Amino acid sequence: MSVVSDSTTGEKLAESLLEGVVNEPMRAATKLLGAHSDGYWLRRMTNDRELAALVDHPLIDLTGRYPTVGWDGVGHLLKAPGWSRGASRSQAAVLEFAASLVSRCPVQLGNVTRAVDDAEFQLLLEAMEKASYGDPR
Repeated sequence: MSVVSDSTTGEKLAESLLEGVVNEPMRAATKLLGAHSDGYWLRRMTNDRELAALVDHPLIDLTGRYPTVGWDGVGHLLKAPGWSRGASRSQAAVLEFAASLVSRCPVQLGNVTRAVDDAEFQLLLEAMEKASYGDPR
């Protein structure tokens, strides 16, 4: 995937990574990452070479017909020392939560809920509902 322009919203970035993705938890987790902090993690996974160097799996998978989030790579990233460097506590919690939606990371919900504010908490609830029941839109 090419470098993401600063004018691309997090939601648009997430949508560009969802074409062809039919797995509801993966769709919900990707949309969560697009909605949170204007796509902070999607931007980092797309452009941050240091972050990508922490794992030997792609964070943005370019092997298929369309680019997607490389959830296996994200799961490996969360086990790498220093993966959250530069991220806030809530940003780290949101990535862990998103990875948990696609069964790539066990998450302690108490830790997550203490790290996020009310608006972020609502994003997590929406993502969990979409992962479980699909997106009605």
